Amino acid sequence: MSSRHHIDDFMRGRINGKIEEGRKITDVAREFGIAHSVVSRLWKSFKTTGMCSRRHEGGHVRSTTPAEDRYIVLSAKRNRRITAQQVANQFLVASGKQISRKSVARRLRGGGLYARRPVACVPLTTQHRTARLQWCREHHNWTEQNWACVLFSDESRFSLSSNCTRQLIWCENGTAYRPENIQEKDRYPTCSIMVWAGIMINGRTRLHVVANGTMAGQRYIDEVLLPHVCLFRGAVGDKFVFMDDNATCHRTLAVQDCLDSESIQRLVLPARSPDLYPFENVWDALGRQVAGRNYPPTTRTPSSVHSQRNRINCLNSCWIMLCKEIGITQECGCIEVHRTYGRQGCVLAWTVESNQGGRFDGNESVADSF
Repeated sequence: MSSRHHIDDFMRGRINGKIEEGRKITDVAREFGIAHSVVSRLWKSFKTTGMCSRRHEGGHVRSTTPAEDRYIVLSAKRNRRITAQQVANQFLVASGKQISRKSVARRLRGGGLYARRPVACVPLTTQHRTARLQWCREHHNWTEQNWACVLFSDESRFSLSSNCTRQLIWCENGTAYRPENIQEKDRYPTCSIMVWAGIMINGRTRLHVVANGTMAGQRYIDEVLLPHVCLFRGAVGDKFVFMDDNATCHRTLAVQDCLDSESIQRLVLPARSPDLYPFENVWDALGRQVAGRNYPPTTRTPSSVHSQRNRINCLNSCWIMLCKEIGITQECGCIEVHRTYGRQGCVLAWTVESNQGGRFDGNESVADSF
């Protein structure tokens, strides 16, 4: 369907002037390349009103002027957390006009402002910013060969009952409480398992299940460092670098003595820097795959042992599938950030890219938290 184009006032005057000279409507339409009916309506409108300008279209008259629209947009930009109703109340006090909340929302959308959830950010002190900036300056020249020797490791807890809020259903209006439209959800889910894993650019560990409890210092040595990390150290060689997320159980003296005895070099992550650590995005991708399995909730009863075993097998299969689909790449933006942010912070953007077209950006969670 072709779009309609309005004839400007200058063209209207030329058309009406030629008809006043005695030219035929057909000849004028052919000369300007306009339909005969359009030229005829222009001539009739000129004879009726005596004006060549286009008449005002019908419809509801706008309740605000362009200057008032700019005031509404400016009010929202000055206070990003103000609601549309509060903007309407503020506009009433300033101008004496009363407009609806929906009118304010339309004006804000016209100004390019949309309601969105703010990006989460960890609180950072001056010491945190300085440490982050120094860490990025030290590593922004690392090549892919340097990062290929780094083993990233982390633990995460996954619920055995799929309470994912990302899943949507198809339902009719007014049928929210029908059994087929209800999803069971524990208020305090207890059926969960903790797992540990490590990943490199060209390799990975198996998914280790931390059964019956949480990770402690000695348990971290016995179940993670000795059976997994030391094997990677022997395979990679002297250039091997180990990196974790600065958890408390990773910073005990026993853990440090174990790493020193095995000649394992550790890459220390600055405090409060989850956006500089790529493993958080890997866990997010794994959690999406596990949540998409649509398993019913489970309980801690003897009859659920088999179900829990199935969930662990499901988690292992999702981990293997995820490692086949994704690869970890790093993209350092420290030089640009030095010029943009000065000493306030820097960006080391990690991405997890899927071979099937998916992409998980490392800056989604706490981006620009400097």
